[in-house]
Amino acid sequence: MVFLPQEVILKKRNGEALAREDIARFIAGFANGSVSHAQAAAFAMAVYFQDMSMDERVALTLAMRDSGTVLDWSDLDGPVADKHSTGGVGDNVSLMLAPILAALGVYVPMISGRGLGHTGGTLDKFDSIPGYQTQPDNALFRKVVREAGCAIIGQTSDLAPADKTLYAIRDVTGTVESIALITASILSKKLAAGLGALILDVKTGTGAFMPTLEQSRALAESLVTVANGAGLKTGALITDMNEPLASAAGNGLEVRNAVDFLTGAHQDARLREVTLALCAEIVLMTGRAATLDEARGRVDDALDSGRATEHFSRMVTALGGPADFVDNMNAHLAPAPVIRDVYAEGQGTISAIDTRGVGMAVVALGGGRATPSDVIDHRVGFDRLAPLGATADAQTPIARIHAADEASAEDAERRLRAAYGLGGTAPSNPLIAGRIEPT
Repeated sequence: MVFLPQEVILKKRNGEALAREDIARFIAGFANGSVSHAQAAAFAMAVYFQDMSMDERVALTLAMRDSGTVLDWSDLDGPVADKHSTGGVGDNVSLMLAPILAALGVYVPMISGRGLGHTGGTLDKFDSIPGYQTQPDNALFRKVVREAGCAIIGQTSDLAPADKTLYAIRDVTGTVESIALITASILSKKLAAGLGALILDVKTGTGAFMPTLEQSRALAESLVTVANGAGLKTGALITDMNEPLASAAGNGLEVRNAVDFLTGAHQDARLREVTLALCAEIVLMTGRAATLDEARGRVDDALDSGRATEHFSRMVTALGGPADFVDNMNAHLAPAPVIRDVYAEGQGTISAIDTRGVGMAVVALGGGRATPSDVIDHRVGFDRLAPLGATADAQTPIARIHAADEASAEDAERRLRAAYGLGGTAPSNPLIAGRIEPT
């Protein structure tokens, strides 16, 4: 029978459930050009308004996975796993998580993305490191994973290509926020990466794309249910983004923060807890420990012993970065021309932080993109960001700014001050607000 894409669109527009075969044929047609961009846009809008059942979401995820290459890591002698975060500010967890897991015999072929909106991108952070290749060929990617235990790179053109094009269509048609489409977009790339286990870090709060706990939980449950339904063992933690996770926000500054974390020179307490909790979930899921407590002990040791730092250094060097990057990062990460403290307006306890506003202040400095073609300045951003509950006054800054010039520094200072609210007490937001085990 001749396949007519408009019939799929009409069914979904009218609220009918789509058969797995219909979804597969529609996405395959979109990938090969027989389904037009206009039809894909209509499909996305129909899904946005009529939603999809979990079975439909599984079918969509698998169809987008199968639109390109699916990696096979069966030649490796250990489990293969990864982490995905829904995005935040000062979220450099990936930089530590991958080498910690590698130190425990878990291979991490991490395919990451660029910054989106107010959130920083893992690839943009690694672009701060001179020579580091975020787009290696497949042979080098596999070699680095095998020898260093982890490799953090960008999405290649042959991994879930239908997702890449559909996302661009969603971005300009007002259909980005559909949980069904978000779920398929995230998971199709992870399934194409050939993983055996996945942990999700779903953010909630003022710096999250899903600001309420209810929204974050709905997304987390969708992701976990669909991933497991598609054959990928997946769990999730819902973590707080009502303040930046690290005390640094900005690409090169977050790399410095990560290296200091790995070496033990400086570790932000909230960042350590989230990073090690996510690592422990993967260690448990991959059978590297029998209980979560045992997994956490092994993770702590991999970090504190220095083994994770060794794997990070190996990865950086193997992907073209300086061999002495960890020991001499100040020689390789260029400083910004303008560096100075930022003080709050007035004094008191920091009682609220508009974390999205902090992220947009980094974008205003040039550390993010206002348009897709913008070139990022990896030097700029903030460090020494004060957390909720800290005191701010004329002698105690809320951050230190790193800017390219005085004009951008002044604009970003205004934005940062506006993002920090002072009052008598700070809220007590649970750092890990929920946990969803694999189904």
